[in-house]
Amino acid sequence: MYRLCYLALALILAALFLNGCAGQRLPIDIIKKEFRDVPTYSVILEDMDERGSFFKTYYHKYRIVQDDRAWTTNWMKVPNDYYKRHSTLLGMTLAAKKEGEFDSAVGPPGYHYVGDERYGKWQRDSSGNSFWAFYGQYVFLSHLLGGHRVYQNDYATYRQYRRQNRPYYGRNNEFGTKGTITKSQKPNFYARQAARVQAKKASFSKRVNQRTGRTRSSYRSRSYSGGK
Repeated sequence: MYRLCYLALALILAALFLNGCAGQRLPIDIIKKEFRDVPTYSVILEDMDERGSFFKTYYHKYRIVQDDRAWTTNWMKVPNDYYKRHSTLLGMTLAAKKEGEFDSAVGPPGYHYVGDERYGKWQRDSSGNSFWAFYGQYVFLSHLLGGHRVYQNDYATYRQYRRQNRPYYGRNNEFGTKGTITKSQKPNFYARQAARVQAKKASFSKRVNQRTGRTRSSYRSRSYSGGK
């Protein structure tokens, strides 16, 4: 009977949880509404976190880039499926608006401003390859890119991916959750991930040891009874 009561309670809690997520407004939609009168900005997935054990809750932080400044939001709760869909996009631009026109292309931070001569210009390196250089007041966009130099070939590939509605992770997959640049820029996220994995391993090892201990105890008990 107690098992049935426990199961019923678990099902009720699960239903409430799912209904709550279903009616939850997405942070991106909230940001779009708050910035509806702002002609140009972009939204970067700054951080991700999952909390809880029995019922997990999922959170995002976003960095808003507007003209020559940027700031980070507080943690914002997101639905489970939304979190999973964006699990590979840490550090990427999820949405952008320029001169009143929305762009949903997903790509490295700052790429939305490349090619726009209000923010920088194309230059050539010592080998004659053309790369994008942001003006001084927008140099923080280069910092968002981790000092990564955007060449014209990179930008052309990004534009191709954008037309195909595919995320662009950089020439050598430097960006996104598995990207080398992202890993160097967001150590806290990866430290939390490592701690979570370690906790799971410790929990599993503890359960195995408990089962093994019970088995050994049961075996010794049977052996002792048989000796009598």
